[in-house]
Amino acid sequence: MKISVCVPMYNESSIIADTAAKLHRYMTEHFENDFEIVFADDGSSDSSADIVNSLGLSGVRVVGYEKNQGKGCAVRTGVLASEGDIVMFTDADLAYGMDIIEKAFKILVKGEYPVLVASRAKHKDGYEGYTPIRKLASRTYIKVLNLFGGIKISDAQCGFKGFRGDIARRIFSHCQTNNFAFDLEVILIAQKMNLRIYELPAKIINHRESKVNVIKDAFKMLKEISRIKKNVKKVI
Repeated sequence: MKISVCVPMYNESSIIADTAAKLHRYMTEHFENDFEIVFADDGSSDSSADIVNSLGLSGVRVVGYEKNQGKGCAVRTGVLASEGDIVMFTDADLAYGMDIIEKAFKILVKGEYPVLVASRAKHKDGYEGYTPIRKLASRTYIKVLNLFGGIKISDAQCGFKGFRGDIARRIFSHCQTNNFAFDLEVILIAQKMNLRIYELPAKIINHRESKVNVIKDAFKMLKEISRIKKNVKKVI
């Protein structure tokens, strides 16, 4: 059974070689040759794509486009290009580590849950390393999404998610959101399809400064919700 790991990247030249090497080594050790790593370049203006390609790692490829569109577009591009029976995506800094990949695979391969979402809220140390303000802001942000978006899980915004391959490509074929709100759209489509969603406890291992301005982006998200809901209604 083949597993695809999709990694969106935008101007990650300072870390992407290390990420690619570590991830390739981990996947080789745990999945031998039954894997692919798909780096989805979100129109980087640096040498991110060239760096990955220059490594010549087996089972690793780069897809993407020239103009920056947003993380949602990058993840969608990577997932739709994937070939795996199991498909996952994670951040370029491997924020949740790599052991989460095997944990998610073991759950998804059973077939009972076609969708898996990592959740910081489900892990006793899920917010370890967060400042009190960032922790409060993150949790408040998630509650706003649940209330106004109709999300039925504890952490829709966690950067690691997994799917049965055919389900992943089906869900993302309906997605239209290019920006940070894409996670919300993915979950709402999965809910509309009545798919069972497994919440896997997770904690951030590698901290980077968040690019999300919780207050400013929360208002942006509220504006996105109505548009996303209209799109989801069209999904069969």
